Parts: sequence; structure tokens; C-alpha cells
Amino acid sequence: MSDEEHHSESKADDGASKTYPQQVGTIRKNGYIVIKGRPYKVVEVSTSKIGKHGHTKCHFMAIDIFNRKKLEDIVPSSHICDVPRVNRTDYQLIDISEDGFVCPLTENGNTKDDLRLSTNENLLKRIKDGFNERKDLVVSVLSTMGEKQINVVKDIGTKN
Repeated sequence: MSDEEHHSESKADDGASKTYPQQVGTIRKNGYIVIKGRPYKVVEVSTSKIGKHGHTKCHFMAIDIFNRKKLEDIVPSSHICDVPRVNRTDYQLIDISEDGFVCPLTENGNTKDDLRLSTNENLLKRIKDGFNERKDLVVSVLSTMGEKQINVVKDIGTKN
């Protein structure tokens, strides 16, 4: 076999999984879980008694962390499920472009150009109003499973 047959492209996140396995019965309120391929935050969890088939069941009420859709799921507590690796990063907001992207400043002084404005109307209004009032804003970005979105904005003062 030649070297060309074994060639594979290297990616920045090689070896870093977007999820990790966890036993369903150990997932608690305010934790995260993957349901139907989407990342959810658990807002309520209850456990049933052992049924006639021998398993306790966990009943989850969860909210998608990006689109805020609510979902219920019932899973045997002994099963293994995927849990998303959720990262939260704060950036100082420098600019807002006309095409719906924000320009945040990273810790090392570089800028990002791939972050869209939030689709949450209340958050969008707070970002735009604060920016237009020349306030120093910090945006918190949640990222997991290849998606990222601004989920919080903080006012840290007024620009000079």
C-alpha cells in the first residue's frame, strides 16, 4: 500500500470529543444531556420506582441551550447517554457589523469574526442599545457540538 492510501487530513480538534458518556442516573438538574442529537440543559429530573421490567427510569425536562426549545425524555437510569462538552467564554465587544456579526476581542488581543448576533430579541436589543450608547460590553458565548451563540451580555462601564 502506498502512503497516499493512508493519508488523512488533520483537524484542529482531532482527539477532542464533543461529548462524553455518562450513566443516565447520575445526571442532575442544571446538568447537560444530548437528546436527539442536540445539547440540552436539564431543568428538572425525576426518577421512577423499579417497574415490572426491572429498571428505574429517569424523566428529564430539558431546554435546548441554543434554540430554547423544551423537551421531555424518559430513559432507563442504568443506560449510558452522551453529555455535551459545554464551554463558556467571555469576550469584550468591539464592533457590530451591518451583516449581523459581532467583533469581539479575545484574551490574547485578537478579534473573532465568526460570531453572529443573538437571535434572542431581548438580548439583541440589550447588545445593540448598549453598543449605541457607547458602553463597554462583555458577551458570554456558549459553545458545544460545533455551535456557538451569545447567551449573556454584561455592561462593564462607559467608553471614554
